[in-house]
Amino acid sequence: MIVRTWHGCVPIRHAEAFANHLQKTGVEHSEGTPGSLGARVRRETQGEWEHFFLATYWEDLAAIKAFAGEKYQIAVTYPDDDRFELLSDPYVFHHHVLSVTPL
Repeated sequence: MIVRTWHGCVPIRHAEAFANHLQKTGVEHSEGTPGSLGARVRRETQGEWEHFFLATYWEDLAAIKAFAGEKYQIAVTYPDDDRFELLSDPYVFHHHVLSVTPL
């Protein structure tokens, strides 16, 4: 399995609206792609910013490319992201793992 991780943050005033947006875009888009094994979001507040960490789980690299395209190392963004003043990490990380165990 491959885990793909992304991080972005928004001003705290947009936190709840962005959480809903992320669910409808990144989470549902990834989970609707063949080869997806699911997605999880973690949130952390730091001062006036809400950080979002998205982990998506995939069968293989072909599934990731079906979701993200040939430049799969680049973060997938959506047209409405700007209205939340999103600061998105431009790159994502991929890790081969045997299993996922919650902390």
